[in-house]
Amino acid sequence: MDTCILALDQGTTSSRAIIFDRAGRVLASAQREFRQIYPQPGWVEHDPLEIWESQLDVAREAIAEAGIAPSRIAAVGITNQRETTIVWDRATGTPVHNAIVWQCRRSAGLCDKLKAGGWDPHVRERTGLVIDAYFSGTKIQWLLENVPGLRSRAERGEVCFGTVDSWLTFKLSGGKAWVTDYSNASRTMLFNIHRLTWDPELCGALGVPMRMLPEVRPSSQVYARTVADLLGAEVPVAGIAGDQQASLFGQACFHSGMAKNTYGTGCFLLVHTGERPVASKTGLLTTIAASPTEGRAEYALEGSIFITGAAIQWLRDGLQVITTSAESEQLAASVPDTGGVYFVPAFVGLGAPHWDMYARGTILGLTRGTTRAHLVRAALEAIAYQTREVLEAATSDAGLQLTELRVDGGATANNLLMQIQADILGTPVVRPVVKETTALGAAYLAGLAVGYWTGRGEIAQNWAADRRFLPGMDGARRDQLYANWRRAVSRAAGWALPPGGPVHPV
Repeated sequence: MDTCILALDQGTTSSRAIIFDRAGRVLASAQREFRQIYPQPGWVEHDPLEIWESQLDVAREAIAEAGIAPSRIAAVGITNQRETTIVWDRATGTPVHNAIVWQCRRSAGLCDKLKAGGWDPHVRERTGLVIDAYFSGTKIQWLLENVPGLRSRAERGEVCFGTVDSWLTFKLSGGKAWVTDYSNASRTMLFNIHRLTWDPELCGALGVPMRMLPEVRPSSQVYARTVADLLGAEVPVAGIAGDQQASLFGQACFHSGMAKNTYGTGCFLLVHTGERPVASKTGLLTTIAASPTEGRAEYALEGSIFITGAAIQWLRDGLQVITTSAESEQLAASVPDTGGVYFVPAFVGLGAPHWDMYARGTILGLTRGTTRAHLVRAALEAIAYQTREVLEAATSDAGLQLTELRVDGGATANNLLMQIQADILGTPVVRPVVKETTALGAAYLAGLAVGYWTGRGEIAQNWAADRRFLPGMDGARRDQLYANWRRAVSRAAGWALPPGGPVHPV
């Protein structure tokens, strides 16, 4: 039997493992959800050990399902929820606190202090990011200020910070490898994306000792080998990329101007800009794309939307207006429109292009005639409107006109949502045959490092379209609906500002 690649896809709500063959086809997969911990409103945590144990379990399940000997796995690739912050004891591998999840807003006050100190232009220039609680930097700062004794331990080099990729690589290697890749490092607010190094001045501004930061390497390289008894063989860990950069790579968007949107807990639109970082004037992020080559970065513009699929989960679990996420398509299709209802799912603030940490969820336009079908359809339309916001910003920044948008993620199985998306954009939406492109991107990066694939040309040949959704909505109606959406967003702005806090520009 030929060899294969194992991809570990550690997401916000579940851990998955997928085994791919040379054609990029799925041979086997396994998935397991894990707990979401909400200590206070706006705070989100995960148990790092639960992340590790669930990821290891599904890796073993996928190998068993594929019926292959572990020695036939040519390499392991890792892709991960980004920005989520874990700190652990370097000697024992024991976490010092729960992981602080990318969605968590607890460090918003620390961000306000950085802005008041005039750090925003420095952060933008060096990291391509904005100052926001989304990123890892102020999450680390919060831990250092709130976990007793942690700062002194960090200054002595006794603890490790890492995003989830670093944590998994550390555990898989038995503590021998403490690394991250360019793409994940670029999401910390501490990494200079031009020099490809940790920035001492930014670390100083946030009070983060540089001794607690991992080594940063390219996205495709043999970083370590797994401990033999974990997977049944010593397997090279050879690819790492943050989930959205991995998806861009898995969609074979290798050239400037190619774009993808991933529909998951949130939505993340990336437009590749080549080896040229494009500074955004519209509230997007300049980020490092998956970059296989040592010392050479590739870049992308990113629109990060915090809550999309999570809004459907809320309708299911919170309001209980649907029993399964899949039911949303059928229910939303039972009405021709939303009946004038607009849903702004700003549960944890708004990401790009607004960057409003204090926005909160809003439902507008309710009447006595509103039904749960209208509300569910409004949630689907909110996904499409938010994507239009960031796509318009990206094309403006990069001076590009997109001919199509490649899409992936679990929600792309919803044909109604994909058609709504094409209608709201006025641009074709293309769904690939292999929808799990985030895991596939990690597999490709790992495979390239060990010679499993010869190059990007071979990878591009694997990509194939499953279905194209063409826009069918009248342009005037599209623009009117979008204008109403923008009005709804303005109503959600700044709702949770603390007493005496900064005045939000409405």
